[in-house]
Amino acid sequence: MKYRINGDSDCPLAEVTLAKGEKIKIERGAMAYMSNVEIVGKMNANRKGLGGVLSAIGRSLTSGESMFITQAQGITDGSSIGIAPAIPGAICKLEVGTKQYRLNTGAFLASDDSVNYVMKSQNLGKAFFGGTGGLYVMETEGYGDILVNAFGALVELAVTPDTPLTVDNEHVVAWDANLDYNIEIASGTFGFTTGEGLVNTFHGNGKVLIQTRNLHSLAEALSPFLPDKSSGN
Repeated sequence: MKYRINGDSDCPLAEVTLAKGEKIKIERGAMAYMSNVEIVGKMNANRKGLGGVLSAIGRSLTSGESMFITQAQGITDGSSIGIAPAIPGAICKLEVGTKQYRLNTGAFLASDDSVNYVMKSQNLGKAFFGGTGGLYVMETEGYGDILVNAFGALVELAVTPDTPLTVDNEHVVAWDANLDYNIEIASGTFGFTTGEGLVNTFHGNGKVLIQTRNLHSLAEALSPFLPDKSSGN
């Protein structure tokens, strides 16, 4: 996937150049502009027929994902499509193949057509506490490139057997699939004593991508200034 980042560092978009017949997957609703590109909506599943329909419905119910995903195909050599994330922040490419990744909800932006993501079940404790897809979490498969997006900047942090890493759950974007992790309360009663909530603690050998901003914290900060719908004001 040939791409370049346009715009400033705070609100970039990815412009992908496609050869004739080349296909990519993009997040539903992410297309900003296109030239000589055909886009179609497809069921968000790796299977066809009734099995694919049931798989897409299952993914939607268990993870909150859309049942559909957009496929873009170049009509001529040099076709281009601009892809804009829903939130302002960095865009990063991950190479999928010898290494696979798990993605937090909302991290997927685009990928080569040869890259898929599947839903992997989490244990009940992770599902109860997690914001990473409930009972399931997205894991990449196949070979190629995938673009992920963040709220704010992206920072890569290393995990080694001697240095486990604890990250606020709302800041996690993606991590090496081989890493083990636990989702737990930061401290006190649901973090009330420190102001922190749920955290992911990663163990093993690999990397974790985090975003520098927290969307839920922004929503809470803006909440006092928004109209109260219940009162009609």
